[in-house]
Amino acid sequence: MLVHMLSARAYPGASVQGVGRVHVLLAVCTGAALFGRHIAATGGSERPAGPSDRRVRATYGSIRPPAAYAASVEIGDGTRCVHGGHTADGAPGSPLHPGPVLSTTFHLDDALPDYFYGRPGNPTWTALEEAIGTLDGGECVSFASGMAAIGAVLRLTARSGGAIVLPSDGYYVTRALAHAELDPLGVEVREVPTPGPWPDRVLDGATLLLVETPSNPGLDVCDIRTAAAAAHAAGALLAVDNTTATPLGQRPLALGADLTVASDTKALAGHGDVLLGHVSTADPALAQRLREARTRGGAVPGPMEAWLAHRGLGTLDLRLSRQAVNAEALARALRGHPAAGDVRWLGLPDDPSHPVAAAQMRRWNGVLRFTLPSSEAVGRFLAASRYTASATSFGGLRSTADRRERWGDAVSPGLVRFSAGCEDTGDLVDDVLRALDRV
Repeated sequence: MLVHMLSARAYPGASVQGVGRVHVLLAVCTGAALFGRHIAATGGSERPAGPSDRRVRATYGSIRPPAAYAASVEIGDGTRCVHGGHTADGAPGSPLHPGPVLSTTFHLDDALPDYFYGRPGNPTWTALEEAIGTLDGGECVSFASGMAAIGAVLRLTARSGGAIVLPSDGYYVTRALAHAELDPLGVEVREVPTPGPWPDRVLDGATLLLVETPSNPGLDVCDIRTAAAAAHAAGALLAVDNTTATPLGQRPLALGADLTVASDTKALAGHGDVLLGHVSTADPALAQRLREARTRGGAVPGPMEAWLAHRGLGTLDLRLSRQAVNAEALARALRGHPAAGDVRWLGLPDDPSHPVAAAQMRRWNGVLRFTLPSSEAVGRFLAASRYTASATSFGGLRSTADRRERWGDAVSPGLVRFSAGCEDTGDLVDDVLRALDRV
């Protein structure tokens, strides 16, 4: 089993230069992380390379997770991803991998069964929700998209005359939704930066504090335990947008949050072919209210989408491992290239978000960011890259890059959110460095 995290240590002797010799050392630990065992595989090679012919040799070595992960004593992430939501006692002749239940109508009797119509419930949703709920540590309610999930949380908690507090540097559509739909109803929408500082009394009269940690696209973090204490002291609920971290990377409910919400379109489904979202909570009453709101509003997931997401979830552990390896290799390589600045990846020990992230995250992921000199430079980079697609999602099999300023984020025109995919590490780093040489 591949251990899932990247080391917080620098790799002695590793260097990346704009031209000349390139030597990138990577780390992947094999063994059982839950018991602290690992077998390091070392070695590798390097040869002289020019700006037009650079070959990166990726060497798999030792990787160390955040401290929060090492404290885990449960069954492994891979086992939970593969078996979550599946019955272990199938009858002989029954399918080991059941297909989606596409019917919108079900046989009825005098006693109303669990499934009676396609909008209130579907067995395919139930299986997926059981799997995600196990990972989140709560009761999961799935929705047709991540924004449908966010919208349900905002509408459920907002009160006329009250306030909700949102991240000013998080996903921009969340702010747009709140201002467009809640402002006119007398709900004050306040915004605070993820890493702070937050104004005094910003939670006065608030019914909801929503944080996005790590934030998208800035990769800043806030302390979830501290945010939960502040929200509850003010009489508000805390919701955490956990899309960037994934349920394997972070468990907000265990850190004091009331709700965790995510776009499963991203890493959880992981193949770029599903729109889906979910909300999980440890409060059964909140879960019931969310289900009722979903049934009334109709923001239900399609059974085919739920089935595809469940199938994708089975490989989340493996995908996240490779993506994290690739992200660290890229972050270290980018720091040595003159075209890239402000390189951020949470697993780097000197990243400004690393101390808080390492204390509350279980493992790292494949999302990093860097800044090129201009929007035109980003265009040249994308045109020159063979393995990096220009796309506005993240967490998928293929590496993608997105110039976030084009969507209205208050960032530099050259800021790139990079989603490291599952390509071979050496191929991906080599390709990105060659493309940067064209900038």
